[in-house]
Amino acid sequence: MGPRWDRLATVGQPTDLEQRQTKQPNPGRGLRHRLVASESPAAGDARSPTRRVGSARTVVPTSQTGASQMGQDGSVGRETLPIPHRPQVGLVTYDAKDPATKFPPIEPLRPPPGAPNVLVVLLDDVGFGASSAFGGPVNTPTAERLAANGLKYNRFHTTALCSPTRQALLTGRNHHAVGMGGITEIATSAPGYNSIRPNTAAPLAETLKLNGYATAQFGKCHEVPVWETSPMGPFDAWPSGGGGFEFFYGFIGGETNQYAPAIYQDRVPVEPDRTPEEGYHFTEDMTDHAIDWVRQQKALMADKPFFVYYAPGATHAPTTSHPNGQPSTKGSSTRAGIGCGRRPSPARSSWGSSPPTPS
Repeated sequence: MGPRWDRLATVGQPTDLEQRQTKQPNPGRGLRHRLVASESPAAGDARSPTRRVGSARTVVPTSQTGASQMGQDGSVGRETLPIPHRPQVGLVTYDAKDPATKFPPIEPLRPPPGAPNVLVVLLDDVGFGASSAFGGPVNTPTAERLAANGLKYNRFHTTALCSPTRQALLTGRNHHAVGMGGITEIATSAPGYNSIRPNTAAPLAETLKLNGYATAQFGKCHEVPVWETSPMGPFDAWPSGGGGFEFFYGFIGGETNQYAPAIYQDRVPVEPDRTPEEGYHFTEDMTDHAIDWVRQQKALMADKPFFVYYAPGATHAPTTSHPNGQPSTKGSSTRAGIGCGRRPSPARSSWGSSPPTPS
């Protein structure tokens, strides 16, 4: 505020910039930096800067005029992230009563029209052909219903390990290129194995957030270097720190007790709202939080799409099944024994609804 008032206090007197431009005019520039006053206070006038401003105006192309990310034609340049602020170019008045006082409205950043909501569900340690949606023995009616209304792909790149697959999925890069040659617990200082994502590799969630998406992660993380997993951080690799997610509810490490989990909300440790004896299980808890978050997001910002990363850890160690979930497996691999789960799945698990792309 100080520099602005200092500048306005000189109304009626030529500035250094004006003097330079008067001596060395530059007709090639489309804008001139100069102050125009409707009144000039007399020498020694002790009136306050507010009164001395009068109907002062200035034509400036600098960001101090209330920059926007929207261009004059309504376009948004998304080649550089964060999207650079564009300066307000034109007449700027400092008196709201001035008839020429008119500025474009503040436009909140949004993705391009038609940008979809995105939900990524990552199942931990579940084989490609395990679910019934791909011909496997595990009954997954919801997955089957979703698959029937969409496409099934069969060329997802998995590293056969937890942290590398997640980091590759969330960055779109080879896992060695983002420091995840192995899981975080076996990190070394060898290139590609230090469990540190370089700051030159932006995560997908960050890219979407900087384009106007609402972002949230629920469930398992397992992408934070082990020496940065305490409540004191640093939080550069945490989902709601440098991971690009505006909201996080889940656990940071590779595994946790699903009945008594070590949960974080954003970067704050929280306790489950009930005990296992009262029916608590983390999968249900994280699902409730995900549903509540989506409902709130759509209620408050219906025009803003979301990116949700939903990663339960119940199928990872420690393997303890929920009593209410046991009946759904009867008649499949549980009854037939483990040998059933080892049988090759039907042919449709290899092809799905779309043929493989040529290598």
